[in-house]
Amino acid sequence: MLRSLRGAALVLAAFATAPSTAVQVKDDRGVVIDASAPAARIVALSPHLAEIVFAAGAGAQLAAVVRFSDYPEEARRLPQVGDASRIDLERVLTLKPDLVLGWQSGNPAGDLERLERLGLRLFVSEPRRLPDIARLIRTIGALAGTSAVADKAAAAFDNELDSLRVRYSTRAAVSVFYEIWHRPLLTVNRAHLISDVLAVCGGTNVFANAALLTPSVSLEAVLAARPQVILGGSSATRADQLIAQWQQAPAAALRAIPVRYVPADLIQRQTPRIVKGARVVCEYLEEVREMRTHVNGKR
Repeated sequence: MLRSLRGAALVLAAFATAPSTAVQVKDDRGVVIDASAPAARIVALSPHLAEIVFAAGAGAQLAAVVRFSDYPEEARRLPQVGDASRIDLERVLTLKPDLVLGWQSGNPAGDLERLERLGLRLFVSEPRRLPDIARLIRTIGALAGTSAVADKAAAAFDNELDSLRVRYSTRAAVSVFYEIWHRPLLTVNRAHLISDVLAVCGGTNVFANAALLTPSVSLEAVLAARPQVILGGSSATRADQLIAQWQQAPAAALRAIPVRYVPADLIQRQTPRIVKGARVVCEYLEEVREMRTHVNGKR
């Protein structure tokens, strides 16, 4: 059963109105979704949503995923219903899901609208901050009837993140340029989840004030921003490849900035694994602090 109401808050509400298993949640559009029973057949329309379904303990209920859904290993063996640019609506319908999980900024808006018009129960998410990941795990657990597992996974995520925040967030600030692609050169502003990761580690995003979520910037702009370290990984598969790209920069000052590789799947997917990516980032920023202390100590 699907009943949509518009609202502004992005909170999870679970309640019992009668002796039943009814669950009500609000997605990131503000749409309220009521379920009379746990979802038995789920379709996840992004790789990060498929991963979160498994984290929430509902992997056995996942009927289909999209291209690049490769974690955990079980996700690779599931039927695929398209990719970020196009969802195969007919294939989704033939699978008869009782819950479709969509990504607001990652799926074509028209495809999501058509799925909803076809009567499918659609939950749309848009995690932008690190606490949103734990919230999403709990929400999917509530929809799938696996709250016991989901709540435990969400609590573990929160605890690991808090541990990193306590250890690193108040350390001496390190200015960071985060590269999400090299040609064109793309980065993130403060509204992006990656900027949240940098803050946990005591890092400051040199393009935090950019107007766009993922702006294109020039090498000259990076040089002017004076980052103390360059982080990235999407446009390379190994650390040496990323370093080689920056060693081709025309300015010697850019070539002198330390470059560190972060596996993209650990930081550019909104999943519990981002804690591992955050740990990598925190360790790199600590290296930069030590190098800075060593240089200053010699003066």
